[in-house]
Amino acid sequence: MEMEDGEPPRIAPAYTPCTFEGESPGPRCGHTLTSVAPVGEPGSANYIGPRLILFGGATALEGGAGPAAGAAAGIRLAGATADVHCFDVNSRTWNKLSPVGEPPSPRAAHAATAVGTMVVIQGGIGPAGLATDDLHVLDLTQTRPKWHRVVVQGAGPGPRYGHVMALVGQRFLLSISGNDGKRPLSDVWSLDTAAKPYEWKKLDPEGEGPPPCMYATASARHDGLLLLCGGRDGNSVPLPGAFGLARHRDGRWEWAVAPGVSPSARYQHAAVFVGLRLHVSGGALGGGRMVEDASSVAVLDTAAGVWCDRKAMVSVARTGRYSADAPGGDASTELTRRCRHAAASVADIIFVYGGLRGGVLLDDLLIADDTPPEQPTLPPSAPAKEPVSGSARKPPMPPRSGILGGEGRQGVAVASAVAAPDDREEDIGAEHANDHLHEVDEESAEQLARINKEEMEVARRAMERGGSGDLTGDDMDDRRYGGTPPPPTAASLARSALDDGRSETPAFKNVTLYRRAVVVAADPAAAGSLGGLVRQLSIDHLENEGRRISFGPEGGAGPPKLLNRQMSMQGVHKKVLQTLLKPRAWKPPTKRQFFLDVHGVVELCDLAENIFKNEPSVLQVRAPVKIFGDLHGQFGDLMRLFDEYGSPSTAGDIAYIDYLFLGDYVDRGAHSLETIILLLALKIEHPRNVHLIRGNHEAADINALFGFRIECIERMGEQAGIWAWQRINQLFNWLPLAALIEKKIICMHGGIGRSIQHVSQIEELQRPISMEAGSMVLMDLLWSDPTENDSIEGLRPNARGPGLVTFGPDRVMEFCQNNDLQLIIRAHECVMDGFERFAAGHLITLFSATNYCGTANNAGAILVLGRDLVVFPKMIHPLPPTGNSGSSSPDYQDEWMQELNSQRPPTPTRGRPQPANDRNSLAFI
Repeated sequence: MEMEDGEPPRIAPAYTPCTFEGESPGPRCGHTLTSVAPVGEPGSANYIGPRLILFGGATALEGGAGPAAGAAAGIRLAGATADVHCFDVNSRTWNKLSPVGEPPSPRAAHAATAVGTMVVIQGGIGPAGLATDDLHVLDLTQTRPKWHRVVVQGAGPGPRYGHVMALVGQRFLLSISGNDGKRPLSDVWSLDTAAKPYEWKKLDPEGEGPPPCMYATASARHDGLLLLCGGRDGNSVPLPGAFGLARHRDGRWEWAVAPGVSPSARYQHAAVFVGLRLHVSGGALGGGRMVEDASSVAVLDTAAGVWCDRKAMVSVARTGRYSADAPGGDASTELTRRCRHAAASVADIIFVYGGLRGGVLLDDLLIADDTPPEQPTLPPSAPAKEPVSGSARKPPMPPRSGILGGEGRQGVAVASAVAAPDDREEDIGAEHANDHLHEVDEESAEQLARINKEEMEVARRAMERGGSGDLTGDDMDDRRYGGTPPPPTAASLARSALDDGRSETPAFKNVTLYRRAVVVAADPAAAGSLGGLVRQLSIDHLENEGRRISFGPEGGAGPPKLLNRQMSMQGVHKKVLQTLLKPRAWKPPTKRQFFLDVHGVVELCDLAENIFKNEPSVLQVRAPVKIFGDLHGQFGDLMRLFDEYGSPSTAGDIAYIDYLFLGDYVDRGAHSLETIILLLALKIEHPRNVHLIRGNHEAADINALFGFRIECIERMGEQAGIWAWQRINQLFNWLPLAALIEKKIICMHGGIGRSIQHVSQIEELQRPISMEAGSMVLMDLLWSDPTENDSIEGLRPNARGPGLVTFGPDRVMEFCQNNDLQLIIRAHECVMDGFERFAAGHLITLFSATNYCGTANNAGAILVLGRDLVVFPKMIHPLPPTGNSGSSSPDYQDEWMQELNSQRPPTPTRGRPQPANDRNSLAFI
């Protein structure tokens, strides 16, 4: 294909290293690079030239990743920052900024865009998990930069990472796609910067748009067309091509598929517009592979409707690899073989900073010049010889015949200036980004669609002369879009081991419990669904802390709907993940027959047991980590927690945070098989990042009485069920017994009892170990409880059975001092709010199953420990009853389980008298 005047489209420009001075940002990835318009008049005393603003990113790798690290070793990111660096384009100098005001939290994989001389930051993921969806604005208008937080009314995009953000038509701030910690997204949100009070609105664009994806890039053309390029879908498949999004004059938004053939699918790349050409660099393909050879640099020419790479116009997708000595190989393309980098443009110059290549964080600055051959060029090797000002050459206006050169569609109208809003400090209106916006004359635009290439420069000058005021800032805005943040490590890339090569948490960090808990309450209008209402409560105002479970009437759930399962033949654990790991879609199967046969269960246990055999009795776990308490076969609650707070999958957050489960996976609930089988499959899939320790119900003599054995028989048949039950219990004897997080927090199922003084006593327990063969240390570890409250010290008899004790806050403090620990996290007891503090906050009891045994009406909770060692409680409330049933949980639908729980009721509230002949006590067992 050739352009109308017979000249073929230009190939993508080459990138070369750019030397610079000053304080470099250093190696990092997952940051953003944003081009900011100049301030003042060129030559005046207060003039500040064009700048690049770099924010955030990850500055370290975990797991000892280095030059030899490959796909097998895996990569995880660490050292998320909130620092700000400024690159002066004219002097080629880096400076670290120290803005005043409240900065955003440290983060990577966030989104950023420029609004004139302001940079807007949103989303991302940091040490404590997903950042909020607040809009943070860095105002660079004055000499001293200043942070502001923009107040936005109503619901918004919500916390997410790996998304894109751009300013369209000098007015509409768009946030698109990404991942909310649960799944890739395809939604589009718009904020009108010219209308106050600010409010997010969810758009429903017409046309064919992109699928749910993350790690895409987006850049806005100067006339208001936004292009979303690449990305990764929910199956971890990289996406090719691009989609255009435009706003019509009547307010409608429309998607359109970009023309041409992309040289390669990719994600974690960078893209930025220069004129009518979208410049794409680098990117990942999954499995540790990156886009290589000439296709690591590509250009979508939106005027010609074609893609070009470093070699030629692309007519079929490329399948090359980088090789400097191969026929036709180009060593310069090695520079752009990277991912998770950032890009921005000033005039016709594209800048690329940092990224990741082969397990090594990069700190180089690359530069490419896309000036048309007939125009004066700025040599890449010396971009600062002539100052680049806002009055640099303006790109040609695009044809108005369609969104991407097509016919029958209107272009996007460029907004005119509006009156100044009242509050300047947190105003992100385009009129304050540039005080001199031009209006596009429609007749001129129609004419520009017809004139040839030689006339475009004359038309541009004519438009500049006809515009209102000085166009310095506006010229810069025409090229400031892009720089979509490359995110941190993707789950499809193998992640690093939690070994000694991982950087230590600084010794001065203390464990802190965040003062507010995230709560998801079921929506009564959507009874039975997994969705809920999200709010935050002060943990000091939780009405139920200190109050234990109270039992209500029993009842069964309504008849469940059939779950249409899709099976995978890629191995038994893959089959389990595809069948069960459906946080939002899972429903209890109508047919109680378990989907795995006994041979599948045995195969899964064999694979998992081999992993547990190579783990110590006390796991060494690094933050960040999510911690789960008792589940007791309530698989629906596990899915709710995954749905609300992120799931351990490639579409979730397993790339950035570990998962730790504290035991009691089986018994009491109706879906013990689903619960333990899924957790074992997750352990096989993510052996270094999913951690399981043992609870007191992970023992044959216990779960033979409290439901697991009878469930296996009822759902798999008598012979196969007993065989599967026995094999799973053999595996239980290999489970680790405790976990030490950052050498500051110990996690166990029960407690320290009377016998455990040092962590080394747990480490010395040899596995496999059965309950009857265990020592008093094992019994205390799995069965002991804290006393009723902080006023009861010392050791007291435990109502659970003879020989067991409860331990007071003095024992907790003594144990922490003996082992240089700051916190004990344990499970084992149902608490009304899902978590409860003890010993002045040095011990937390955690329980994740809601409405325990269908009668307790308790909330469930998890704890999220950030890299900064701040503990965030996150709660879910019981679902409302369904139909005429008195039960709210899908996990209580079987009469045999209801009868069993009636015969052997849950452990009563601590401090209450133990019933005579209690069938729940060790004496009875």
